[in-house]
Amino acid sequence: MNSKNVMELVKIMKQTYPDATCSLDFTTPFELVVAVMLSAQCTDERVNRTTPSLFKRCKTVQDFADIDLKELENLIHPCGFYKNKAKNIKLCAKQVLENFNGIVPHTMEELTSLAGVGRKSANVIMLEVFGIAEGVAVDTHAKRISNLIGLSSKKEPEKIEQDLIKIFPKKYLQDINHLFVWHGRNTCIARKPKCDVCCVSHLCAHYKNNKKI
Repeated sequence: MNSKNVMELVKIMKQTYPDATCSLDFTTPFELVVAVMLSAQCTDERVNRTTPSLFKRCKTVQDFADIDLKELENLIHPCGFYKNKAKNIKLCAKQVLENFNGIVPHTMEELTSLAGVGRKSANVIMLEVFGIAEGVAVDTHAKRISNLIGLSSKKEPEKIEQDLIKIFPKKYLQDINHLFVWHGRNTCIARKPKCDVCCVSHLCAHYKNNKKI
C-alpha cells in the first residue's frame, strides 16, 4: 500500500469511527494494567462488568498484592482463565511495588518485565496512560484487518506490528490502535466480514480478490 492509500485509509476510518477510544474502564494506571490482563481472550464488555467490584475491593497496588488469591480468582472468574490471571495480577502488583516504587512504569522494556504484560498489553498501557504511541497493539482485530487489507502477510503479532510501524507515520500510530479495534468489532468481523458496507473496501486486498472471483 502506497503512502497516498495509507493516508486515505486513516482519514476514512477516522471519519467512520470518530469516537474510537479505549473501551476498557479504569481510573488509575494499575487498574488499566489489570483490565488489560483480564481482556485476554475475553471481551472488553465483560471485563467492564467485572472490574467495578474488583476495583472497589482493591483500591491500590498494595491491595492487589495483598488480596487472597482465592478471593481474587472469585472476583475475576467471569473473565476466564481466572487462575492464571489472578496469579499474574498478584505477582505484577508485587513487582510494581518492589521494582518501581509502586508506580506503573512507562517504557516498553519495563512494562514487559511485569508478569502477565506482553508487548501488546504494554502498547495499550503506554498509549492510554502515558500518551506514548511507540507501536501498535496487535490484537485479534489488528491481526485480521492487517492480513485482509494487505498491510501484512505475517501471522505473528510482533512481526505484524513491525510491518505496521513501517507503513504508518508515527503520528498515526495512536489512531491505528483504536481504529482497528472499532473496525474489527463493527465491520471487519471475524466470522463474516461485512465487505459490502466496509468504508475501506476499495483499499482492501481481500475484497478486491474476492470481487474478481
